[in-house]
Amino acid sequence: MDTPRNPYRRVVLKLSGESFTRTGERGIAMSEVVHIAKQIVKAHEKCEIAVVIGGGNILRGAQFVSQSHAVQEATAHYMGMLATVINGLALQDALESLGVTTRLMSAIRMDGVAEPYLRRRAKRHLEKRRIVILAAGTGGPFVTTDTAAALRSLELEADVLMKATRVDGVYSEDPEKNPHAVLYRELDYADLLERNLRVMDSTAIAHCMERRMPILVFNFLKEGNILAAISGERVGTLIHASRKAAAGT
Repeated sequence: MDTPRNPYRRVVLKLSGESFTRTGERGIAMSEVVHIAKQIVKAHEKCEIAVVIGGGNILRGAQFVSQSHAVQEATAHYMGMLATVINGLALQDALESLGVTTRLMSAIRMDGVAEPYLRRRAKRHLEKRRIVILAAGTGGPFVTTDTAAALRSLELEADVLMKATRVDGVYSEDPEKNPHAVLYRELDYADLLERNLRVMDSTAIAHCMERRMPILVFNFLKEGNILAAISGERVGTLIHASRKAAAGT
């Protein structure tokens, strides 16, 4: 019997550093990392997956810039990029303990712990059914990991950029402050900009909007949501180019 066709051939999954720890804590909680890894492994049976990781659970560059006698802002950004590599190593070990093959690739060369990121090599790893973990952002300062995820999605010719969050999708307001906030199931980029909805940073949104890369925002804390999202089930909020824009009219 033929298996149902999957809607996505290749996805880029953006994970925040906070997803590697418990709410309100810092550092790495391996129980949380393994929980995410198990979901990724199930989803990987359906399609090729590249994971872009943040580093906010370890440090945020802004915390150093805002202090007196602060380090230079560029230095703080590099510190944050190195934190993503630490998270990448944790996720790599968690995934490989579950029996899948991975490659950790860093935009900053550190050959002792990760491969250098090369677009063609990353695509080849995906084609060989390896989960690719992308760390160190873009390798340069003043760029968020959201923007790195948008750029990698375009470079690797992904079908969708999936942003994993702790809420169910994109709301009209902060649902933690307003319990009556409306959850949007679908938005186009014009809606996103018009309503000033904060999903990713403006540079990431601009890249995705220009190249019509769809973004799916969903809650990774709900068991099975990563697999459901990749399987095309109605999960979270899908952001895409409007039909009018897609038609070029």
